[in-house]
Amino acid sequence: MVLLSFVLLSTDRHADFLDKPRFLISSILYPIHATANLPHKVIQMTENVFASREYLQERVLFLEGKVLVIEAEIQKMASLAAENNRLRQLLGSAAKIQEDILVAEVIGTDPNPMQQSVLINKGRIHGVFEKQSVIDSQGLLGQIIEVSDRYSRIMLVSDTNSFVPVSVARNNLRLMLQGGGISRTLKLMHVNATADIKIGDLLISSGLGDRFLPGYPVGLIEKIEYVEGKPFAAVTALPSAKLDRSRYVLLVFSKSEKPVLSRGSIKSEFLALEVE
Repeated sequence: MVLLSFVLLSTDRHADFLDKPRFLISSILYPIHATANLPHKVIQMTENVFASREYLQERVLFLEGKVLVIEAEIQKMASLAAENNRLRQLLGSAAKIQEDILVAEVIGTDPNPMQQSVLINKGRIHGVFEKQSVIDSQGLLGQIIEVSDRYSRIMLVSDTNSFVPVSVARNNLRLMLQGGGISRTLKLMHVNATADIKIGDLLISSGLGDRFLPGYPVGLIEKIEYVEGKPFAAVTALPSAKLDRSRYVLLVFSKSEKPVLSRGSIKSEFLALEVE
């Protein structure tokens, strides 16, 4: 048997007459080999399918996470864009002012709804003083009532203890405006029933009594009610300033109120904007 195997191997190496029988035998045996290898191929294909599905699931989860991150970044960018627009409006308002101004940020509000006031991050070392006028990009916001070294409190014009001497821009009629409290509206005091006022009239600070600097928008007349038999009309106005939305405000210094900065203050925070 060994000798026969040796003879066949030697013959197959030096002659080609066994190629056709070998090819014929291989062709006959191929279906058998394919059938025997079928379970292995099925298992391999199944593994590939599940592996692809798992990969796709992981990929989907990864992409969903990326979408969430991008959406969060877009929201932050939208917030920054809105803040940038507010700063542009604020600086645009500052450029029209003849006085010197200081930018401050609102960092807190009074938890007592009866007290219409906010806290800002500027104080005595920045030159802030009591009874100083405060504005935003739209109009008069209020007045400084408390000052510490680094923080100050603003009483908003809507506070019931706030009284602002105003005049009607259309005819220069002088009136007194009081805060309405929680409603955040403004009330004109002692308005004669015959007074020349109209809904939509702009009220500006008159500067009388040295309580507020003159010329800043304070509010627009919203409602006029005449009560029969009473000498005064009930007049309410909407504040011009964004009392509950302003994040940055301007502290205004008149020419006679140049700030005296304490040691340790940052002079670069003070903006001296003078427009010819």
